[in-house]
Amino acid sequence: MDGKVPARAVLSPAHRIAADLDAYLGDPMDEEAGPFSYRAIVEAEERDEIPPGAVDAVRAWGFPAYLVPSGLGGRLTTLEELFFVTRGISRRSVTVAVMYGSGLLAVNPVWLWGSARQRETVADGVLRGDLACFGVSEADHGSDVMASQAQARSEGEDLVLNGTKWPVGNATRGRFVTTYAKTGSRDFSLLLVDKRELAPQCWSVLPPVRTVGLRGHDLSGVAFTDARVSADCVIGRRGSGLVQTLKTLQITRTAIAALSVGTMDAVVRIGMEYSRQRTLYGADIYRIPVIRDHLVKTHLDLLIAECVAIPVSRALTVAPQRLSLWSSIVKYFVPVLGEEVVASIGTVLAARGYLREGVAHGVFQKLQRDHAIASIFEGTTHVNLANVAGQLPFLIAPPEETGAEDDLLADLFSWTRTPPTWRPDGRLLQLTNEGRDEVGQRFEAIADELLTAANTHAAPGVAAELKDLVSSIGGLRSTLDAGIRASEADTTSVAALARARRYCELHAMVSCMLTWIHNRREFGGPFAGGQWLVLCLQRLLQRAQPDTVLSEEFLPALEDAMFRSFDDHRWFSLLSMAEDDRSMLRAGE
Repeated sequence: MDGKVPARAVLSPAHRIAADLDAYLGDPMDEEAGPFSYRAIVEAEERDEIPPGAVDAVRAWGFPAYLVPSGLGGRLTTLEELFFVTRGISRRSVTVAVMYGSGLLAVNPVWLWGSARQRETVADGVLRGDLACFGVSEADHGSDVMASQAQARSEGEDLVLNGTKWPVGNATRGRFVTTYAKTGSRDFSLLLVDKRELAPQCWSVLPPVRTVGLRGHDLSGVAFTDARVSADCVIGRRGSGLVQTLKTLQITRTAIAALSVGTMDAVVRIGMEYSRQRTLYGADIYRIPVIRDHLVKTHLDLLIAECVAIPVSRALTVAPQRLSLWSSIVKYFVPVLGEEVVASIGTVLAARGYLREGVAHGVFQKLQRDHAIASIFEGTTHVNLANVAGQLPFLIAPPEETGAEDDLLADLFSWTRTPPTWRPDGRLLQLTNEGRDEVGQRFEAIADELLTAANTHAAPGVAAELKDLVSSIGGLRSTLDAGIRASEADTTSVAALARARRYCELHAMVSCMLTWIHNRREFGGPFAGGQWLVLCLQRLLQRAQPDTVLSEEFLPALEDAMFRSFDDHRWFSLLSMAEDDRSMLRAGE
């Protein structure tokens, strides 16, 4: 095994930024932690409100600046940074994270295609605390954007906007409304509408929508009646609204995974605390085999989610042309994983998880309800699986390699590399991956690299387990490829979606492999030993082969990391298995 972490190993700035936010917001279990304590959050929930002072606290720390690219005066340099700070907020309040997530969806088209004036106006507003919303959905059409009825007709030098958008996050509180409207017989455009510049009689907001979760979030609608706006409010080229919307969703789909990872961290922590405090039959309930099994598996699921989501968050500036596929994989897989983790911790808590008081001030039931939105936002689970299914026939045979694949994967998966700064340009995003997937299509080469490194550097017994796992994964891949070839014209059936689901699971397996390959030298310790990788691959394999069992001899190292993270009030993360994760973070400060 490798030794100590080299002095050169410094985590990317995203980790430091997230650690700063976490310290600023305090421990949510602490009743005195202010508006982001679970006590304050649950009490506000009972009033259908966000805790008083929560938004002010987030603004005071500077979170809105992470919605604005650094080139426009903000602090956003990589999507990885926004992912980590959103994770930090989400493990306390998904509602507050969604409020700003709705704003991110609205402003990204401006960053990607907007004029200099549009960018300057929106950046200035967001940095001052103004909210934005994305008016796409309509009550009668939902995600069928081609049926949208909102229309902006030309009249002299202006456009006259009519139509109603519902439901829309931030529709009432938002100043800017990025509005999807018909500007021709078959043309749709995105319009940047500033409510402050509209005549009062030309627009109105709809009543708040009552929801199961996210209570206190501004979910309503906005109606325009002969609203006169300048023709230069069109974002980018007129008639390109559909393409712009599809590309914009690639970014927010990736960011939404942070809601799930934050929620997973919160509920696993609640389950851990309960299992150590609750005594039955003379011992804490963690000693009950089924409780231990739930907590170990949910912890593994969280680590898997990190391996899947973090590289795709880096892809915005490393490989934006791959987001059409990878963002849908993340948007399907991580929220589904989150739902399973929440349900599993609900089993640990049993009746206590149903209460609106008691364990962690009763926040579990709120987290459970709030997280349900993650699989719905930015395209449902089935929409994203359909996006993956549509590309599978073009991904069976890998294209000729360019020679840049290894460097690309290192940039994506190495946690000590800082991604390039984001310079928004909508032209870099593509509607398809054009038959390329450097993660999924290079399985054989990645597997060879993994086994070669494991034979030399992994802990005893790991290489043998990995060899068997790689063989099983290869069998799944062969079966999937055969199924795709046999039904290349079928990309919409239930069977096609099942193939897409399996492709996402295989992507997660390879992502775990690549995370170990590209961080083992720098991280050292139990991380480099690779026991966690065996357990994660076994856990993923259980989705296809339920009889797969976790290697009991590798669990102590995982459990040690679980309990250390819990006792030290730190995130559950692969970093907990690095040789000296604290010094790595300090070195980057």
